[in-house]
Amino acid sequence: MSETPLLQRQTLTPTTLNAEVRAALERGFPLFWIEGEVSNFLKAKSGHLYFSLKDAGAQVRCAMWRPRAMLLRFAPADGQHVLARARVTLYEPRGEFQLQIEHLEPAGQGALQRAFEELKARLASEGLFDPARKRALHAFPRRIAIVSSASGAAIRDVVSVLSRRFPLLDADLFPSLVQGAEAPAQLRAQLDRIAMLGRHDLVLITRGGGSIEDLFAFNDEALARRIASMPMPVVSAVGHEVDFTIADFVADLRAPTPSAAAELIAPSGDALRDRLDALKRRLDRAVRHRLDRDAQRLDRLQLRLQARHPLTRLGALGERLRHVHARLVRVPAPAIARQRQRIEQLQARLHRAAALERIALLRKRAEHARLRLQAVCARGLEHRATHLAGLARSLNALSPLATLERGYAIAFDAAGRTVQSVEAIKPDDTLRIKVRDGEIDARVVAARLQSG
Repeated sequence: MSETPLLQRQTLTPTTLNAEVRAALERGFPLFWIEGEVSNFLKAKSGHLYFSLKDAGAQVRCAMWRPRAMLLRFAPADGQHVLARARVTLYEPRGEFQLQIEHLEPAGQGALQRAFEELKARLASEGLFDPARKRALHAFPRRIAIVSSASGAAIRDVVSVLSRRFPLLDADLFPSLVQGAEAPAQLRAQLDRIAMLGRHDLVLITRGGGSIEDLFAFNDEALARRIASMPMPVVSAVGHEVDFTIADFVADLRAPTPSAAAELIAPSGDALRDRLDALKRRLDRAVRHRLDRDAQRLDRLQLRLQARHPLTRLGALGERLRHVHARLVRVPAPAIARQRQRIEQLQARLHRAAALERIALLRKRAEHARLRLQAVCARGLEHRATHLAGLARSLNALSPLATLERGYAIAFDAAGRTVQSVEAIKPDDTLRIKVRDGEIDARVVAARLQSG
């Protein structure tokens, strides 16, 4: 067996061998994640942490230096299941293979947080968190649905605030588990039931605070999609103000706490009462103004009605009649009789004269018309025949058909109008050209004005 190139170059010592192995390990294994159970945990006076990570088949020594250990948010202990970001190295003085730990967290919490971030990014890319799809809440909801635990503190806080702010608001509780493996399915089932009933103005889905594991039911993807598809607005109030879940992002409104959600949903009864009082005062002023204006108009109409009342008009006509009668009384009766007789005689003479004159005039007109008709019949027929023949000749000379017979053509545009100038067309226009024995469809290539 031939020697390796390394052994051919030099003879190694334990120190050089360990150094070469450490360098090879660190080059071959970049930063990676490893999960296991803590054992043999030791915190040195220097602040460094030493422990082993093991599973059912093996274990590996680990070291976490003080600057990194100071950043930990929990206290590691034997038996804990952790997730670590580490580098492979070799402790050269002893030739011991070990891991240098850069970051350490409880395994369950880290996995949940990564799953949360991945789902959040995916749903955001689909537009489920887009503010444009968020729906506004009803200013004065009549009935709301609350999905929460029937025995939790959240429902008590919500009911207390709703009762104080707006007692007229109807609130229906749809009880559900709010943590654990079965919680997402129950939450979705209650949302399905609310959507099927279709009698609520909005939905409040809520629970109190807790750890990330406690709240993780509200990070369920199917639940998030069901919230997004609800036919009415959904308010999410899960946990405390610092807690965020996928349900908060996909809901139409996120409230920091259950009590704050109730404040946002229910209108203030006191504020509403003040607004109603203000509106009542405005209405009273408007009614008084309208009544005053209508009273003035009624007075004017009454004056006009009195002026046009039948009794008033009859009184005025009676006064005029009395004046006329008084004038007639002053005229002597014999003179009135003579004037009436004379008028009757003049009317009779006028009727007779008018009748005789009208008969004579009609006879004269009839004779004149007869003579004119005879003259027209004698001269008109010949003249009209000659004129008609001339018109026929002129019409034939002006006929487009005669022009076509002489070898000319007529162009029509797409609307059927005659093309009389190149300015009326442009390139690519469609033309219909009529010739003596048919029609030609053509397209304009160019149109040029005649020079000179």
